[in-house]
Amino acid sequence: MSAEYILSQLDPAQREAVREISGPILIVAGAGSGKTRVLTYRVAYMLEKGISASSILALTFTNKAANEMRTRIIDLVGPRSREVWMGTFHSMFARILRMEAEKIGYSRSFTIYDSEDSLHSVRSIMADLGISSQQFSPEAIRSRISGAKNQLVTPAAYAQIASDLFEEKTVAVYEEYEKRLRAQNAMDFDDLLIKPIELFRTNTRVLEKYQDRFKFILVDEYQDTNHAQFVLLNLLASKYRNLTVVGDDAQSIYAFRGADIRNILDFERTYPDCKIFRLEQNYRSTKRILSAASTMIRKNRDQIPKTLWTANPEGERITVFECEDEVDEGHQVAREIENLLSHGRYTFRDCAVLYRTNAQSRSIEDALRRNGIPYTIVGGIEFYQRKEIKDVLAYLRVIVNPLDDESLLRIINTPPRGIGEATLGNLRRFAVEHRLSLFQALKQVAEGQSVKEIPSFSERGRKNLQSLSELLTKYISFRDKMSASELARTLVDELGFLSTLKAEGTPEALSRWENIQELLSAISEFSSSHAEATLADFLEEVSLVSAIDRWEDDRSTVTLMTLHSAKGLEFPVVFIVGLEEGLLPLYTNSLDRFALEEERRLCYVGMTRAKEKLYLTYTRMRYRFGDLNSSTPSRFIEEIDQNLLELRRPSIGGATARSFFSERRSNLNSARKTILHRVRGSSYLSGRDGHKTEHQEDGAIASQEINSLSTGMIVYHDSFGRGRIVDISGEGENARAVVNFDEVGRKLLLLKYAHLRIEEE
Repeated sequence: MSAEYILSQLDPAQREAVREISGPILIVAGAGSGKTRVLTYRVAYMLEKGISASSILALTFTNKAANEMRTRIIDLVGPRSREVWMGTFHSMFARILRMEAEKIGYSRSFTIYDSEDSLHSVRSIMADLGISSQQFSPEAIRSRISGAKNQLVTPAAYAQIASDLFEEKTVAVYEEYEKRLRAQNAMDFDDLLIKPIELFRTNTRVLEKYQDRFKFILVDEYQDTNHAQFVLLNLLASKYRNLTVVGDDAQSIYAFRGADIRNILDFERTYPDCKIFRLEQNYRSTKRILSAASTMIRKNRDQIPKTLWTANPEGERITVFECEDEVDEGHQVAREIENLLSHGRYTFRDCAVLYRTNAQSRSIEDALRRNGIPYTIVGGIEFYQRKEIKDVLAYLRVIVNPLDDESLLRIINTPPRGIGEATLGNLRRFAVEHRLSLFQALKQVAEGQSVKEIPSFSERGRKNLQSLSELLTKYISFRDKMSASELARTLVDELGFLSTLKAEGTPEALSRWENIQELLSAISEFSSSHAEATLADFLEEVSLVSAIDRWEDDRSTVTLMTLHSAKGLEFPVVFIVGLEEGLLPLYTNSLDRFALEEERRLCYVGMTRAKEKLYLTYTRMRYRFGDLNSSTPSRFIEEIDQNLLELRRPSIGGATARSFFSERRSNLNSARKTILHRVRGSSYLSGRDGHKTEHQEDGAIASQEINSLSTGMIVYHDSFGRGRIVDISGEGENARAVVNFDEVGRKLLLLKYAHLRIEEE
């Protein structure tokens, strides 16, 4: 296949972006503009122009995306493209670290800790340091450490900027956490980016080796890179400067993971001589869906100018469902899916339900189950996070890396072998006192070397430890003699995991039995498809897998997932549920401009997943954190051109949304312009019929006067205290207000139940 043929398969804008090979290049790829196609054809074009496959490094956001691109490139130019290094940042740089680990004080068999392993380590450190997990959240400390690492802030540097007790405790945990990772020959996910930077900065020859190896670097989803990735790319690309980044600032949605949108917004400032190409034709969505998403995202201030357009059909209006509560919301979604399928145009797998938080899936799941609609959740309990799978993997990890204390602690009494807390405590103390890994301590105790030093070791406890030591030592000796598949199957058989679960016979036990069998099959498949694959290679592969990597889009089920998980996917029919203030956009006490713009980008990502039909839902009332609260429709709905929307609610059925939202804004503006008569004493906003209730005092405002409230008024609530009204919506019995309380932050209140008292400034 010739380079000219490759170019002929692209539209003019795509063609220009593919043809330019050298120098720094920014490809601004709008939603649905064929970004993956451009990346794929760009690599194929480079190969056809004589560039060596091994000199290309292509970094993707997910392994799934990398595998899809690799398959397409092979179809275009043949098997020589297999030499291209293609995968996620973490997988590619883990591969480099496997080859160069000794240069920074690690062995090549290092363990990669996932988020659960890291959190367990943090909890253990906090317990050892006497830091209360009730007073200081282990999750918050782990998150703060991760954020510091991604900003390349060391424990010593963090100590210099710590300004409160929480940060001081974080420093203490951070310092010990880093010591333990190194002692256990382990790295966490963040280290897979941090350690290559350390490697390159301290070993000039190694840096030059990989600069000369990867003369051409391509980066997908550049808008979601963090500071560490930015530094890493600049180090690698500084010699030849052939760096191509592809992304869309309007789809930057991972700030909570440390992603820095400035990387793409300031690319031209970082590389003043860069060439910029814009992909603005959308091939995915109808004109109405694209227009709706575009009018909303234009509210963001921080963005690269672009104008998306499509030659697709006009399409139907976006349907907005007003629901009573989350139960009704689930019912409306299920009923609409049944309606779509009844016409024979769509199947279950054509439909996706997207939500802001995982907790929202419950009511949707309940409704789908009641209606017999099959569904798959992406990002629930992932396969490799299931207990029985983690148990088997922990054994394999210790066999590969005996210094891995976290994994050894997990399996030391799994299956039960009579090692009690006292015995384990003595073993850990012995390891600390003699500066040994837990496995080294285990071997010494098993061999009887510690009995005199620690008399409290019982003979029974020592024998139980000896049994485990002998088991692990045996399989460590098998590590280089048996295939990964053979070793794993032999180990599982000797441990009796499968026979125990089969004998138990319960549905749960059989499900766990099937999971372990699936794991063994996965190891066999990996071994057969990767020449000279080792057990360490398999463990690295599974440690980097994500929920979306395991999602199978050929199932005949409705897909449920968070908006974040939906990135890069598309569906003929999309439901985005829970478009309410406080939920989408998500906030508690406040929402600054930068956070609001990220929430708007997240909504934009969800909307642009839809190809033909898009549904948005909100509820009047919703349970959150155990309390039933009134809800206010999200500002994002009102930011859409109302001519593009069709509102469905119990009182009006199907109609255009323009009259509803115009009426809502008119009432809101009227309320804001009205000066509320200040009354003395306690004034309750209550009553369903316009008369004072038995709780109203003289001078109270009746329900028909609720619409005369305005933003900025000071009110008092018996439970929440003093606050200021920041938004008002609805009228009569449906009147709602967002009140920013001094003590508890923002609350959404149904005024007929709120019993607010008006106070003077």
